[in-house]
Amino acid sequence: MNVLVADASVILKWILPPGSEDYQQQAWAIIDAVGDRRVEIKVPSLWFFEVGNLLARRYPAQAEQQLGDLLVALGPGESLSAPDWQRQILALTTRHRVTFYDAAYHALAIVNEGIFVTADEKYLKAVGDDKHAMHLKDWR
Repeated sequence: MNVLVADASVILKWILPPGSEDYQQQAWAIIDAVGDRRVEIKVPSLWFFEVGNLLARRYPAQAEQQLGDLLVALGPGESLSAPDWQRQILALTTRHRVTFYDAAYHALAIVNEGIFVTADEKYLKAVGDDKHAMHLKDWR
């Protein structure tokens, strides 16, 4: 099964109101691929804080339920003690001058021989052409 790492920009599209985000159809197609067992989702544990931050500020009445549903679906995330993952995060951060937390998603895809999917155009521009990273708009 192919490993897919989705960042907060993708995860939020699964739960925000329909039509409120660009590329929601592509994000929902990822959910279909998970349901059909074509891909396995992996996320670093920081997803919870990134997604929770936006939900708590913009949708406080629904934040608890939505975060709970996502926790059931995504689980607590990856262990922070994986040395290969840590080295890859540092390498990406240093090489491309990106944030450590953005690189954490990308590095997780690399060490799992998977693909990192994001709607973060600034990050994708910084890392350039990388076989382990793609824009959500290109998901089919």
